[in-house]
Amino acid sequence: MSNKEYLNKLDPAVISGLKNLEIKARSIVEGFMVGMHKSPYHGFSAEFSEHRPYQQGDSIKNIDWKVYAKSEKYFVRQFEEETNLICNIILDSSKSMDYKNDAPVTKWEYSVLLAASLAYILTNQHDAAGLIQFSDTIENYLSPKSNRIHLRNILLTLEKTAPSKKTETGKCLTLVAEKIKKRGLTIIISDFFDEPSSIIATLNYLRSQQNEVILFQVLDPVELSFSFGKDAVFVDMETYEELSAQPYQIQQAYRSAVKEFIEKIKTECRKKNFDYNLILTSDSFDKALLAFFKKRARMY
Repeated sequence: MSNKEYLNKLDPAVISGLKNLEIKARSIVEGFMVGMHKSPYHGFSAEFSEHRPYQQGDSIKNIDWKVYAKSEKYFVRQFEEETNLICNIILDSSKSMDYKNDAPVTKWEYSVLLAASLAYILTNQHDAAGLIQFSDTIENYLSPKSNRIHLRNILLTLEKTAPSKKTETGKCLTLVAEKIKKRGLTIIISDFFDEPSSIIATLNYLRSQQNEVILFQVLDPVELSFSFGKDAVFVDMETYEELSAQPYQIQQAYRSAVKEFIEKIKTECRKKNFDYNLILTSDSFDKALLAFFKKRARMY
């Protein structure tokens, strides 16, 4: 596969034109794995997919001595029946996620592709993947499982859901956290458009459960820059309230407010040892997937 081919498999504009979600997810993952072999992380993905660190109680006969010879670390080969991780993918399906300006896809479309790719990776790693969708209430809940039938159910659920209703991120994430009974990895994909204090309260709750957490804040580039060039009428996607404004007059104040908003969430994540990632809908998918793989590796 050429450089252009694997980069196309990570480009939201190219991926969005493919036929169905399973093909899209597989293409993203394949493009990412090829890219890993062409990057400074060469070898990381292959080792990660086939091995896991030796744990007390593992049979010594399963240690891969060739890997030990290269790394001086004990790894055992994974077997198909092993489930190593329980992971819940929490996806914001509120109406604010349906926005795009000049980006190739909406925040919702990008987030669905990211969630599908993560579920695809987890299932192929023999980890258990679950899906929870929320707006101002919990829309869908699929408890974590590690088989391919369950992966298909996750993909079908993602395909048939459309963003709707208002955002109540903080309240819903608390309800979601209460559903997570077993410790593992919690992935939250959202624009996090809610009161920061409400979101922070939920992060505190997740920390008390001793969950590992990775956040992906997905935004359209213009939501950072507010680079509208002329007078405009802005319409709230959830309440349909209208506001006339001259963007250039409020651009500096807007950028400052957004920067402060993002920094509050980032700061709280650092305090709790959560992983925070700002993802723009123009970004290729390798940025988010690499963040996931690094988090996954650190959990051993």
